[in-house]
Amino acid sequence: MLKQRHQLFVALLAAADASVVIAACLGAWALRRVMIEGFWPVSWENWIKEPLILFTLPIVIASLWVSGLYRPMRDRNIVSELSQLARATIAALVALVVVLWVIGNNVIGGTEGYAPARLLGHQMDSGRLQIGTLAILLPTLLGLERACFRLALRSIRRRGWNLRHVAVLGAGRLGQITCRTLERNLWTGIKVSYFISHLDHTKRTQWSGHPIRGGLADLETTLETHRVDSVFIALPNARASVLSNVLERLERFAIDVRIVPDVQLRFTPARMSVNELDGMPILSYRENTQYGLGGISKRALDILGSLVGIVLFSPVMLACAAAVAMTSPGPVIFRQRRVSIGGEKFNIYKFRTMRLVDDEQPLSCPLPGTQPPPPRSITGTPRAGVNSPPADRFRIDGWTDHDDPRITPVGRFLRRTSLDELPQLFNVLFGRMSLVGPRPERPELIARFREDWRGYMLRQHVKAGITGWAQVNGLRGQTSLRKRLQYDLFYIRHWSLWFDLRILLLTAFRGFVHPNAR
Repeated sequence: MLKQRHQLFVALLAAADASVVIAACLGAWALRRVMIEGFWPVSWENWIKEPLILFTLPIVIASLWVSGLYRPMRDRNIVSELSQLARATIAALVALVVVLWVIGNNVIGGTEGYAPARLLGHQMDSGRLQIGTLAILLPTLLGLERACFRLALRSIRRRGWNLRHVAVLGAGRLGQITCRTLERNLWTGIKVSYFISHLDHTKRTQWSGHPIRGGLADLETTLETHRVDSVFIALPNARASVLSNVLERLERFAIDVRIVPDVQLRFTPARMSVNELDGMPILSYRENTQYGLGGISKRALDILGSLVGIVLFSPVMLACAAAVAMTSPGPVIFRQRRVSIGGEKFNIYKFRTMRLVDDEQPLSCPLPGTQPPPPRSITGTPRAGVNSPPADRFRIDGWTDHDDPRITPVGRFLRRTSLDELPQLFNVLFGRMSLVGPRPERPELIARFREDWRGYMLRQHVKAGITGWAQVNGLRGQTSLRKRLQYDLFYIRHWSLWFDLRILLLTAFRGFVHPNAR
C-alpha cells in the first residue's frame, strides 16, 4: 500500500515538475517575443512548436530523475534537496545548450524581420535572451514548487496519512538516540512503532516511550506479528558481532533495512556520507566539504576578496607601515611560523605592534619599571595559586596579554582595530590562508592543545583564516579556548560559501573593532 502511495506521489511530483518546466519555457518565450516585437502576441500555435519546450521538458525531467530527486525524500531535508535540485538544473541547462548547439544555432534564435533585443544598452540575440531567462526562471520556480510540495506532504502526514512505520532494533543508548532523532524530524513521515531488544531475551517491556516486543531470538515472530515498513538497526558496539546474522535473517522480509553506526558524532567536521567503490560500501566519518566544487568556489572568493582588499586598503597599509617605522625601531612587518590545513607550516605577516627586546633579555623578563602579569591558562583565565610567572611564560603561553609592556601605543591601536592583520591578505592571495577559517596557531601550541582538547586537530582540516566564526562572536584575545574550539568546529561542520559570506559581512560591521582585540 505504501509503495503504491509512493508511486502516486512520484507521479504527482513529476507532473508538477513538468508543469513548472512548461511555465518557465512559456515565460522565457513571452519575454523574448515582447522584447523583440514590442507587444504580447498570443500565438499558442507558434509557442507549442517552439523547439525550446520540445527539448527542455525531457532533458530537465531526466536530469531530476538521474539526480535522485524522485526517490523517497524522507531522509533528506529541504536544504539538501534544494542543493541537489540546483546541481540537477545546472546540468540540464548545460545539456540543453549543447543539444541546441548541435542541432543548429538558429533553432530558437531567428525571429525574421525584427531587430535584436537590447538589454542594458547592448544588443542581445533573441535565442540567448530566451536561454538566459530560462536559466533564471527554471531553478527559481522548481525550488518554490518543491518547497510547496514538501509543505503539502507535511500537512498530509500530520493527519496520519503517508506515514512509514518502523521498528528500532536495539533497546539501548543508540536505539534511544535513533528514536528521538526520528521523532524530532516529523517531516520525514517516519513513525517509530516499537523496539526490538539487542539482547536475545529481555524482560523489559518499555523503552523511550515505546513498547519492546521481544529480543533477537524472537525477531522473525515479532516482524510477522507486528508488521512494519522498515527496520533501523541500532546495535551497540558490544553486539556488533551479531550484525551479519541479523541482516541474513531480515532478508526473509520485504522491508527496508537501515543501519545506524555506533560512532561518536560530536566532533565530526561534516555530515557523514556513504559511498561505494567497486561494490564496497565506504562510510566517510570525516570528510572535508571544502574539496571539489566547494573548494573551487572558496578559493575564487579568497582570490577576489584579497585582491579587492589589497587595492582598497593599500593607502591604509602604507599609513600603518609609516606609523610603525616612525614610532619604534625595528622591522615594519612581524613574521612568525604558524600551521594551516594538513599541518602545513607557513609564515604569517602582520604589522609589528611590539617593541623589540634585546637578544640578551629573555622574553620572560619584564621591561624595566614594569611588573609581569600573572600567567594564564589556556582558557584565558589566571591559574589559581600561582604567584610568579614561569621562566618561559611568554614562550609557553604564546599569547600576548593586552597589558603586555612591549606593546607600543601605535601597536595598541593597530591591535584594537585589527589593522595589524592587513598584510595577511597577501597570504590569502597566494593560497597559504583563507579569508575565513580558524585562526592559525604556532606549532608548539598545537602540539600542546591537541593533547588537552579532544577534536582540536579537526581545525587542521581547513585552511587557517584571517577571520572566523569565533572571532565575529567576540572570541578574540584573552577568551576561552574551549569556546573558540566549539565555534571553530561548528564552522567546519556547517561550512558553505554563504556561511563564509555571512562571516565576512559580520566582520565588516562588527569584527574590526572589538574590546577583546587588543
